[in-house]
Amino acid sequence: MHVLVVEDDERVAGHVVKGLKGEGWLVDHVADGRKALFQVAAETYDVIVLDRMLPNVDGLKILQTMRASGDSTPVLILSALGDVDNRVKGLRAGGDDYLSKPFAISELVARVEALGRRKGAAVQETTELALADLHMNLLTRTVTRRGHPIDLTTREFALLEHLLRNAGRVVSRSMLLEAVWDYNFDPQTNIIDQHVSRLRAKIDKDFDPPLLQTVRGMGYSLRT
Repeated sequence: MHVLVVEDDERVAGHVVKGLKGEGWLVDHVADGRKALFQVAAETYDVIVLDRMLPNVDGLKILQTMRASGDSTPVLILSALGDVDNRVKGLRAGGDDYLSKPFAISELVARVEALGRRKGAAVQETTELALADLHMNLLTRTVTRRGHPIDLTTREFALLEHLLRNAGRVVSRSMLLEAVWDYNFDPQTNIIDQHVSRLRAKIDKDFDPPLLQTVRGMGYSLRT
């Protein structure tokens, strides 16, 4: 699993990151609410461990922003505010689970694992992906825009699927290379740009508005 830990207390963050990495998971850490918003927009995570009280942007605001943008990544809220009213506020803001401080790292790991399984089951059940008038059927392996069939190669289909699963987010070239081609990023390769160019010609050339956007210096984003 790929987990993001958003926690400004260095001691707590170190404890959490160590415990999650001990399970063999890939873990990123940020200590600032504004940086967390940039991180969730740029990367795809299986679970986010989110502190309530953070510098610049608090945890509940981060949650509300995520959910408003359609980001359904499971979130475990960490907070010293453990009374019933605060737990309810956290869950109503979009949290999937709430763990009060202090906590046992074994319980946190178990809760993160459970949220990861829940997301995996939801992804597995998905058979159709869509953005605006662009539709992808994962069972029949077909793509249409405004009802018109679009013929894609196997690689183009995989590329579009990854972009649709991350619609609205910026997906870097290295992320696409790892997800679609399954090997590490070579800064000299232009294979991503070539495939994106061909994909854009198929899904955007004869349609309006264009959906596949280039975000200069960052990567690509499928958005309306």
